[in-house]
Amino acid sequence: MLDAFLVGLVVFLCVGGHELIGFSLLFRPIVVGPFLGLLMGDVQTGLKIGAALETIFMGVINIGGASAAEPGLATALATGFAIKLGGGVDAAIALALPIGILGQQIKLAIYILFSGSMAPVFDRLAAEGKQKQFTYLHFGVWGIWFFAYSLIPFFAMLFGANAVQAALNMIPEVIMNGLSVAGNLLPAVGMAMLLRMLWENKIAVFFFLGIVLVGYLKLPLVAVAVIAFIGAILIAQRDYQLNKLEKAKTAVAVQAAANVDQEEEDFFA
Repeated sequence: MLDAFLVGLVVFLCVGGHELIGFSLLFRPIVVGPFLGLLMGDVQTGLKIGAALETIFMGVINIGGASAAEPGLATALATGFAIKLGGGVDAAIALALPIGILGQQIKLAIYILFSGSMAPVFDRLAAEGKQKQFTYLHFGVWGIWFFAYSLIPFFAMLFGANAVQAALNMIPEVIMNGLSVAGNLLPAVGMAMLLRMLWENKIAVFFFLGIVLVGYLKLPLVAVAVIAFIGAILIAQRDYQLNKLEKAKTAVAVQAAANVDQEEEDFFA
């Protein structure tokens, strides 16, 4: 019961909090996993699962009406099941993707239900200038909406742990090994999807520089991050000086044109 409550609480605070206070990224796996791991007494597993799922969901983006997956709910349930059942990161990754896709569809259904039913009320309060009632209704709808949404992981954790454990026990070892291999590949797929959206020929040199630093020179990620930070500062300073020089050239050209105009006016005066 306590584990189910903690999973539901994390979904309410992280996913709901993200929707309440703006684009805070509280729903991201890198936040949800360690937070739930801290509450359930296994921070290390929470960190591992959160980092692994973040690299997967990093490249998953909802565009318009095309919904992909809900990473917050997926991470909470995957982390909760992994810690409670001892399945580890591989089992969590195998569970996260289908849970995330289903969770996104349920979230959209709840959203459409609440938005469709409450939109006329919001319009009426706004037209009548009832600001306090509008604000109270806003927070009330938010609380009811995400309370209902957090009941999904609560009951899934409460009644589904035994079913998930039985299903995991029924999976042959060869399939679990395959899932483990696939799970190790999924972070690379997520990074590739993100890189495909961000790729430009101008940044290709930095991409291959990172490969050399990590793959051949065996530098730790902290050292690579420091090098990247220093490089970013140098590039920013260079761009600043170039912009400053360009502005100076523009100012000189404008002044020269003004002097020519003045000389012409003096000549014809």
